Amino acid sequence: MSAPTSTLAAGRAHMPWMIIAAGSIVAMLTFGPRSAMGFFQLPMLQDTGWDRTTFGLAMAMQNLCWGLSQPIFGAIADKYGTWRVLAMSGVIYACGLFLMSLGGAPWTLHVGGGVLVGLGVGSGSFGIVLSAFARNVTPQQRSMAFGLGTAAGSAGMFLFAPLSQGLISALGWSDSLVVLGALMLLVPLFAIPLRGNSASGIQREAEFKQTVGQALSEAFGHRSYLLLVAGFFVCGYQVAFITAHFPAYIGDIGIDARYAVIALALIGFFNIIGSLASGVISQRYSKPYFLAYIYLARSVAVAAFLLLPQSPLSVIIFAIVMGLLWLSTVPPTNTLVVIMFGTRHLGLLGGVVFLSHQVGSFLGVWMGGYLYDRFGTYDPVWWFGAALGIFAAVVHWPIREQAVARPAAA
Repeated sequence: MSAPTSTLAAGRAHMPWMIIAAGSIVAMLTFGPRSAMGFFQLPMLQDTGWDRTTFGLAMAMQNLCWGLSQPIFGAIADKYGTWRVLAMSGVIYACGLFLMSLGGAPWTLHVGGGVLVGLGVGSGSFGIVLSAFARNVTPQQRSMAFGLGTAAGSAGMFLFAPLSQGLISALGWSDSLVVLGALMLLVPLFAIPLRGNSASGIQREAEFKQTVGQALSEAFGHRSYLLLVAGFFVCGYQVAFITAHFPAYIGDIGIDARYAVIALALIGFFNIIGSLASGVISQRYSKPYFLAYIYLARSVAVAAFLLLPQSPLSVIIFAIVMGLLWLSTVPPTNTLVVIMFGTRHLGLLGGVVFLSHQVGSFLGVWMGGYLYDRFGTYDPVWWFGAALGIFAAVVHWPIREQAVARPAAA
């Protein structure tokens, strides 16, 4: 018995590259267009006569629909299969972009670019893809697999920015959205290798049965999980504020606008490096401590950027540092959820953690505008984000990197 078992274990030790590649392409496709929405704002508003509040509301709705829907789609994927949810994602995403391209009335933007695109990203983003990875790799491979998937999403951010800008210049904003919508119809095709649900894969967990309600009750009664949820809120606040308001801040401090474009491109590029490095580091060292150091590093970077003389060089250095730290929180955060509760309800429980991230994203975008209008400067928002980074470091430090205690299977 031991020889066949050893052979089987050795065979399973190989990374399932077909699944990793398919999931990475899906993550790149689904993360790309939503990260390039800012390029459509000015040409769309110029043609339609809408104001920035109209566009901003649609993007806020998109973030909330993304966050609120991900636990639901995660639970559906856990039960009925990842491919079905990803195929649905491609169709919903495409419909949202097509409707957004019409531009006839604000409701087409709010329903298309807000609700439908948000639901499309929620059913096809990191949480769904990484759950499929977790079921098909060994525990020792999870952090690396999560790093690869996260880096692919980062590559989507990096690649779709120039692609979207080029399409808008060549075709106009409306036809560009149609092209991006057509690309989303490729998602069901590339997602085929991600078939299966929580009862499939090499890490299936049939020995401990739970309903969705029982899984949620167990998770919300687990101190380390609640701390993880609280900490990921901070990640959403910090990255969403910078994404939405950094270009305007660059102009406020008297630096040429082209450096805002350079900065966002650098964030996207170094995001890829940071995600891959995070997968390697969190595979070898304490994940809660690593997360604490990431949030502390963000706070130090923000404080240094605000206190030291600001120049084009400081903008570039800040962008590189923040790019390395941007999505480096995702691999260790998702791996901790797997360690605590296993893969059976990972889509659901990982989605709840990400919902916290999206609530933070909404708050970061909204507070950026509100406090700027109130005080005439972004400084209060920057410093509040730095303080939140210290808070996140504190709440991650006591997280226990171990499985939740459960009664032995009969």
